[in-house]
Amino acid sequence: MTPLRVAFYTLGCKLNFSETSTIARQFAERGYVRVEPTEQADVYVLNTCSVTEQVNRKCRQAIHRFHTLAPQSKVVVTGCYAQLQAKQVAEIEGVTLVVGQDEKANIPALLETADQHGRVRCADIAQAMGCVPAFSLGDRTRSFLKVQDGCDYRCSYCTIPLARGHSRNQPIAQLVEQAQTIAQRGVREIILTGVNTGDFGRSTGERFVDLLRALVQVPDIERYRISSIEPNLLTDEVLEVCLQSPKLLPHFHIPLQSGSDRVLGLMRRRYRSALFAQRVERVRELMPQAFVGVDVIVGFPSETEADFMASYQLLESLQVSYLHVFPYSLRPNTPAAAMPDQVPAAVSRQRVDQLTELSKRLHEQFCDNQRGTTHSVLWESARRNGQMFGFTENYIKVAAPYDSQLVNTIASITLGEYQPQGHCLAQF
Repeated sequence: MTPLRVAFYTLGCKLNFSETSTIARQFAERGYVRVEPTEQADVYVLNTCSVTEQVNRKCRQAIHRFHTLAPQSKVVVTGCYAQLQAKQVAEIEGVTLVVGQDEKANIPALLETADQHGRVRCADIAQAMGCVPAFSLGDRTRSFLKVQDGCDYRCSYCTIPLARGHSRNQPIAQLVEQAQTIAQRGVREIILTGVNTGDFGRSTGERFVDLLRALVQVPDIERYRISSIEPNLLTDEVLEVCLQSPKLLPHFHIPLQSGSDRVLGLMRRRYRSALFAQRVERVRELMPQAFVGVDVIVGFPSETEADFMASYQLLESLQVSYLHVFPYSLRPNTPAAAMPDQVPAAVSRQRVDQLTELSKRLHEQFCDNQRGTTHSVLWESARRNGQMFGFTENYIKVAAPYDSQLVNTIASITLGEYQPQGHCLAQF
């Protein structure tokens, strides 16, 4: 009997990718063979994002593409878009089943009984109690481990609390067990993911720093990265724990969103620019070579040129390492959607371009300042144009001539010249 084939298509954050990997293992346990989403499959699973309307459109396009490629296939849509607009998604031609966030762990079983239970399986996410376990095992060099889900913050532009519910997590003991499972597969590095990672402990009465202390005790996992942490949660205690263990890498991704205190207030963020600056400066004081990546939103309703320049000048003065720049996207059912003085798209695009150029300059400067210094690199298996790539402990991408013996090893290198493609050359 020919085994059924399943393909996966993931949009959005690292949290989604960790969940997709877990869903894929569930299908594999039932005998499904995984194929690429460009191939004909019996089942297509789309794990969606809904942070912008553009991402929603990509999901609809993917559904159409899969239905055209294999009209008899079953298409399952899950993730934030499915949770927020379940009925709308179910009406798209080709969709077999819409699965909410709290049912992600049951997709193969739900698919088998889809005809009996209808096309939509989306519970009220506000009532969600558990945290669905998830970790990725697709890349044997690193894994994404979900340590937290949901968010109790109510930023005025964000639909994540509506799509993923309140902040919750699994107990530390269960996460340690999952890290041990990851280690048994030969993975060397774990990236800790969540909606609001530093908010870990809301549902178990535990603390993020205690999770970090427990995870570094897991044998054979040599490196941990914190994928993102709010500036008000990046406490001195967290930084001190990172200093105490070489396994906790000097790499921090800290959302700013705006350098204007007026805009931060409208966004309902839980800090102001002075606290953000103090946290970045503290990182630099304790770990001078640390990589600091920053999220920024431009074009928020009523953002003036002065507001934008406050963001630009703050980031430039702090000499952060890299920027993730997003134009504001109006999301239904958020307070920001009803705010006056929506910024024209052309103005937002111009501001995105300005910060993107700043990011390129800051990243090159960050790398150039460390040229000639020694770093440890975890080498990946991908081979492009005779080269292999890896990342230093402080998240500088480096390249070297391909050597299969280096794959999934951690090697010491000297940082060489910065390349226009955004990486540095490694010198052994």
